[in-house]
Amino acid sequence: MANFPYRLYLVVSEDACAGRDIVWVTEQAVKGGVDVVQLREKHKNTPAFTAIAHRLKQMLNTYNVPLIINDNIDVAIAVKAAGIHVGNSDMPPSTIKELWPQCGILGYSVEYLDQLSGIEVHYVDYLGVSPVFSTPTKTDTVTEWGLDGITQIKTLTTKPLVAIGAMNAANAYSVIKAGASCLAVVSAICAAEDPANAAALIRNQIEKAL
Repeated sequence: MANFPYRLYLVVSEDACAGRDIVWVTEQAVKGGVDVVQLREKHKNTPAFTAIAHRLKQMLNTYNVPLIINDNIDVAIAVKAAGIHVGNSDMPPSTIKELWPQCGILGYSVEYLDQLSGIEVHYVDYLGVSPVFSTPTKTDTVTEWGLDGITQIKTLTTKPLVAIGAMNAANAYSVIKAGASCLAVVSAICAAEDPANAAALIRNQIEKAL
């Protein structure tokens, strides 16, 4: 548990920032209480993805906030990111540990309960419960877990659970109470008019629930 002490996890991409600079949006979110950031650029090639990651990491380093790269080990290694997050159909966590022994934080999305009894779970620092509620930012998902799903997963693993999928200030409290240790937020912060305030409202609900 010690290697994943985070509570508010921003998942950011250029597309999610509604035309504003990704570094500005992310910095505002950090000022509001985000303590770990994942860069997810599904539609960019590796050089373009790497360029954005470098800019983000430079800013995040000044706040001592770790940068996690979504599903691109080449980018993660190139920018010396804190870690990487992979899904069920991406490179397995065991392979990542083999190829990148320096990987500090390794996250893995749970889409089926039988993943929890699989070997790959042993290699990871946290599990992404994806999605808790269905969301337009992720349309290829298998299970909508809901609050009961978080509670069920919590009984089957000792890994910290990061809840993602339509997370916002209105449901943050109940999601933490259901057993999540951290919330991953996309639109409720990235698309907010005031990302710092949006992050602060969610962070406040998380702290209340703990």
